[in-house]
Amino acid sequence: MGSYSSNLDDILEEDMHHWYTKFMRESPSGLITLFELKTMLDMNGMTEEANGYVDQVFYTFDMDGDGYLDFVEYIAAISLLLKGEVNQKLKWYFKLFDQDGNGKIDKDELETIFKAIQDITRSYEIPPETIVTLIYEKIDVKGEGELTLEEFISGAREHPDIMDMLTRMMDLTQVLEIIVKGQRRNAVN
Repeated sequence: MGSYSSNLDDILEEDMHHWYTKFMRESPSGLITLFELKTMLDMNGMTEEANGYVDQVFYTFDMDGDGYLDFVEYIAAISLLLKGEVNQKLKWYFKLFDQDGNGKIDKDELETIFKAIQDITRSYEIPPETIVTLIYEKIDVKGEGELTLEEFISGAREHPDIMDMLTRMMDLTQVLEIIVKGQRRNAVN
C-alpha cells in the first residue's frame, strides 16, 4: 500500500482539476446521491450488511445531512482517508460505527460494520465476533458493553494492536483505486 498510497497523495495534490472533472462527469448536477456513489464504485450485488455499510459511509461524509455529497464533501472524504490525522480518522470510525447516533458504540453495531467490511473486501481472516471481543476486552474498561468517543479514541491509541487492526479493516484504498482508475480511464477516452 505504501507506494500506491503516495501515488494517491500525488493525485490528490497535483490533479485537483481531474478530481473535479471526474466528480462533475459522474454527477453533472454537482451533487452525488447514494445511488450514484454505489454506481460509480460498481457496488452491485452486495449483501444487506455490506449495503448498509456503504450507506453509513455515505452519511458520515454527508456533513450537512442534505442527502448529497457535494465536491467539498467528496474531497474532504478523500483527504481524510489519505491524509487524516489519527484522531480525525478515529472520530470518523466512531461516527461510522455509531449507527443509531446515540454517541456510543455497542457490540452489535461494531460487529455489523465488521461483517459488512468483510463482505465488501472478501477478507475473512478474523471472525467479526473475535475482533469485537478483543476490542471490548481491551478498551471497555468499565465493562458497560458500549464505548463512548473518548473511550474509543484513548483505547485505540493505547493499544497499537487494535489501532493496527482498525487501520487495516477500515482501509478504503480499494475504493479510491476504483475512483482513480475510473478517472484515468475517462481521461484516456
